[in-house]
Amino acid sequence: MSFDPLRFEPGYRRVASAIAARILDRTLRDGDALPSELELAQQFAVNRSTIREALRELESADLVARRRGTKRMVVARPATGQVAGRVRHALALHDVTVREVWSMLEVLEPPAAEAAARERSADALERIRRAVAGYAARHASADDAVAGVAEFFRAVAEASGNRVLPLMQEPLLLLLEAALKVVIDRAAPARARISAAQGHILAAIETGDEAGARTWMARHVRDFRRGFELAGIDLQTPVPLPG
Repeated sequence: MSFDPLRFEPGYRRVASAIAARILDRTLRDGDALPSELELAQQFAVNRSTIREALRELESADLVARRRGTKRMVVARPATGQVAGRVRHALALHDVTVREVWSMLEVLEPPAAEAAARERSADALERIRRAVAGYAARHASADDAVAGVAEFFRAVAEASGNRVLPLMQEPLLLLLEAALKVVIDRAAPARARISAAQGHILAAIETGDEAGARTWMARHVRDFRRGFELAGIDLQTPVPLPG
């Protein structure tokens, strides 16, 4: 019989893990103030420098943040963009392809549109309307058009009432930005087809037509593949590493 060596973990990391466990099990809630560095050092029986390093690690993980105007740390909730940025880097470093990212949008977006038609609130519906109107007005540059496409998908995901969807969707949208810019620049019909599809999806969501919203969103996402082909984008190309 043999045993593996015990893993050495610095003191600051053990402190960070202990605090993170209290945050993740909801003992400490979003906005709760942590004890001072001195109090934490006394409780953990470690030096203040160890506490300081542990708090830096928790802050880099977006689990705590410094309360404005003070040195006290409070429990924080990572924003969607922060989560998406990390996942985007991970996906890019795993060499996922344009096809794989696009295929995941095929999985996520049609059910999101169906749920939006069923669950939409007045505020969420208004956000979709603004996104559709905003895209129609964004013809100045490919960057503006891509921003309009992303805002539409975000608005539909929010209207679904499922908070998991935006967290899963956002890194995919970030990864597809570069490819969508090329499509909008090179594929002449792309802007008009996107605008038309958004209009059909909005109409279905407004009337509570769940099947129609799902069907039109599925067509919309499938249409991106045709746009990639017209723009000469190889779907097996790895998504570019984010800057």
